[in-house]
Amino acid sequence: QVRLDESGGGLVQPGGSLKLACAASGSTLDYYAVAWFRRAPGKEPEGVSCISTIRLSSTYYADSVKGRFTISRDNAKNTVYLQMNNLKPEDTAVYFCAAGSDRLFYSDDPHLSETDFGSWGLGTQVTVSS
Repeated sequence: QVRLDESGGGLVQPGGSLKLACAASGSTLDYYAVAWFRRAPGKEPEGVSCISTIRLSSTYYADSVKGRFTISRDNAKNTVYLQMNNLKPEDTAVYFCAAGSDRLFYSDDPHLSETDFGSWGLGTQVTVSS
């Protein structure tokens, strides 16, 4: 079972940037798809972004973050990153990383589903406020 630890959250002003990290231990992330989800009070959980297994080499972004967020891997560090630029107050949430299946990349209607991911971190808080 892979263990995931998120870091990099914090308080940032609108228009600012943060880079979240999801560090893995116990197993290599090479054979997992890794996704970022977020949960905000009073809102439905949202799948934000996903990077496929190394073999597929694909990425996915929710429409709400497309063009602002970038997901990437550092295989040597066994870590996945989420670079978040031009942050907005509506990006405020607890961000979780999760490892699991890259099913969505084979789907005709790709969307992130929590049920595809069996390993989860504890989350990191991102607050966007002036």
